[in-house]
Amino acid sequence: MARAVGRSLAGPLLFLNLLMYLIVLGFASWCLNRFINGQTNHPSFGGNGATMFFLTFAILASVLGIISKLLGANHLRAWRNDSLAAAGSSALVAWAVTALAFGLACKEINIGGWRGWRLRVLEGFIIVLGITELLYVLMLHSGLFNSTYGPGYRDNEYGVGAPHGGVPPHGGVPGSGIPEKGTGYTGARV
Repeated sequence: MARAVGRSLAGPLLFLNLLMYLIVLGFASWCLNRFINGQTNHPSFGGNGATMFFLTFAILASVLGIISKLLGANHLRAWRNDSLAAAGSSALVAWAVTALAFGLACKEINIGGWRGWRLRVLEGFIIVLGITELLYVLMLHSGLFNSTYGPGYRDNEYGVGAPHGGVPPHGGVPGSGIPEKGTGYTGARV
């Protein structure tokens, strides 16, 4: 039950980030379509010099974020070290691209000018996602510090048996992992 602490905290954060990334994908796709069509004078769009770069990184961050949340859901289901590697690395890449979009959102706000409500909503979502994605990455990797929060990279709970080159605990052939008959030594569990 102690391992449920990290799982119960990361689950709602994963779901919240997934919904926010889906919303960002919808808004950024709509805005990029208007921008490509040259309809920047649309009442709910507007923009400035940083808009094209911001929209590109917002779409990229949302796609990477959605994929990382799918891998994170697999990790929450399995809650093992091997699934942590995939979920942690993809979440870190998604956070890095979200941080780039976060910086471009701040630049777009700093440049100013008239921006429609959709761009302002998109900027707000990216800023919030930059913070919540960082919390999610920290939550996934909290098992490094204490195993009560989740699986860590140094946990070795997958196999049992003798170390390489050693004698099995109940006899057998040294270094081969083959136990002596009738010792109760079962080998690695899967």
